[in-house]
Amino acid sequence: MKVVGLTGGIGSGKSAASAILGELGATILDADKVGHQIYEPGTPCWHDLVEAFGEGIVAATGGIDRKKLAATVFADPRSLQTLNALVWPRIAEAIRERIEAMRARGAVAPIVVEAAVLIEAGWQALVDEVWVVTASPERAIERVVATRGLSRAEVERRLGNQISDARRLADAACVIRNDGTLDELRAALERCWRERIGRRSGASER
Repeated sequence: MKVVGLTGGIGSGKSAASAILGELGATILDADKVGHQIYEPGTPCWHDLVEAFGEGIVAATGGIDRKKLAATVFADPRSLQTLNALVWPRIAEAIRERIEAMRARGAVAPIVVEAAVLIEAGWQALVDEVWVVTASPERAIERVVATRGLSRAEVERRLGNQISDARRLADAACVIRNDGTLDELRAALERCWRERIGRRSGASER
């Protein structure tokens, strides 16, 4: 059972790539969704976040308002560092537990850990190899503005807070360029699947 870390910057198309890999037979672990779970209301992480950033980040439902939290941390590098120090180790542990549970059940399908901050957080030890989805800055900005309702300036600021693709590529076993169509993305992923996973994992190609 191979474990692949799938990463890339904002707007690179990681989610689309992850969905395609799921269709090819992989089990997907989305680090962002795991993150949502570790700071649900009443959890230790929820209390730590409220203590660090104040009651203003709590939504009417009692959960963490991710937009308010993002507005706070992306405007202040120290706040972002605080957030990462609180959340990243807990997400890593939760992902590790999920992988170990699947191994214990005898799962053989490849696992893809989709994580934007895989390299920054030092999570390479959780995976067997890293695949990187890349896109030009302009293409990434276009995608995010169109799909997330953020302004160009907000997207540029977030891009500026991320590591460079050059740093991501230093760890990459497979690079997927995603400036084109969905069909082109699928073709690139199928090529990586054949070359890096193929039949060795016991997963069948579709």
